[in-house]
Amino acid sequence: MSDIILGIIGGGQLGSMLAIAAKKLNIKTIIFCDDIDAPAQNFCNKFIFGNYNNNEKIIEFVNQVNMVTYEFENIPYETLNEINKLKPVLPKPSVNRLIQHRLAEKDFINKLNIRTTRYVSVEKKSEIEALGDFLPGILKTTTLGYDGKGQYPINSIEELQSLNIDFSKGYVLEKLVKLKKEISIIITRFNNHKYEIYEPIENTHEDQILKHSKIPAEINEKIFNQSKEWATLIAEELKYVGTLCVEFFIDRNDNLYVNEIAPRVHNSGHLTINAYNISQFENHVRAVCGLKQITLKKLSNAKMINLIGNQISPYRNKSKLNDNEFFFDYLKKEIKEKRKMGHITTLI
Repeated sequence: MSDIILGIIGGGQLGSMLAIAAKKLNIKTIIFCDDIDAPAQNFCNKFIFGNYNNNEKIIEFVNQVNMVTYEFENIPYETLNEINKLKPVLPKPSVNRLIQHRLAEKDFINKLNIRTTRYVSVEKKSEIEALGDFLPGILKTTTLGYDGKGQYPINSIEELQSLNIDFSKGYVLEKLVKLKKEISIIITRFNNHKYEIYEPIENTHEDQILKHSKIPAEINEKIFNQSKEWATLIAEELKYVGTLCVEFFIDRNDNLYVNEIAPRVHNSGHLTINAYNISQFENHVRAVCGLKQITLKKLSNAKMINLIGNQISPYRNKSKLNDNEFFFDYLKKEIKEKRKMGHITTLI
């Protein structure tokens, strides 16, 4: 066992898979989470339950680890910044602060001469009524949104009237593109300006939640190269350390747009566990812990299916899978509608 103890904030399935990857590298993990039933406690060496604003619990956590990372971006910036004064936090808290705010994130991307969909800041309903050329569009909260939360598709001004939207929050209105498909790039940046980058992953969503991912993506060579170049530029500009995901739209004219950045390991990258020699999770642990970089090697094409809600049940009762199938149960205590309960990856 190595002497490194990695602290992970957040105890969902991404935290679980980070802990599993760390264990493979003989690194101990301590998870700090505000959910007493967090499934990642099944996979880490120690679990600390506490609110992310509880200074006493934060100190207890920090005193037991060498460095800290996180599994999701909606952790208070102030918490990460205070921890960073005591132990290194990677990715840097400043990255998290930028990505937490959709408007700041899109401004950052555009300043790199990278295309996004058209967008505008919205603070009150009457502003949307004057923005007819942005419709059909999608109204998103500027903060605290993922898996479709805090998002309101709006096709017309008439439709806007029927929506119950709390305008005490800030919003970004994005014009919808005529979507052909969605892809993502998973990239790991190490502290020496070096990278490991996975090939583009093609994604399909249902009810604004990721349902299927597959490699290879059915895209042309220009998009293949441009998506990797843009993801690398974003990671470098952020001086990022760890694994990052950039989500893209492709329109019907084969134009590429950055949708958003996820400063963490990502659902679409679950297939890297079985399809590559080094998964996105292991690469993240290697980068944040300063371990040796190993050249990526693709082992197989693959497809991944998220098991949402009760879709997990048949797999929990299945005694045998095919040799090319890999089932991961997140061990969440309660099955809920639209809740990611597990996934299955098939090598093809």
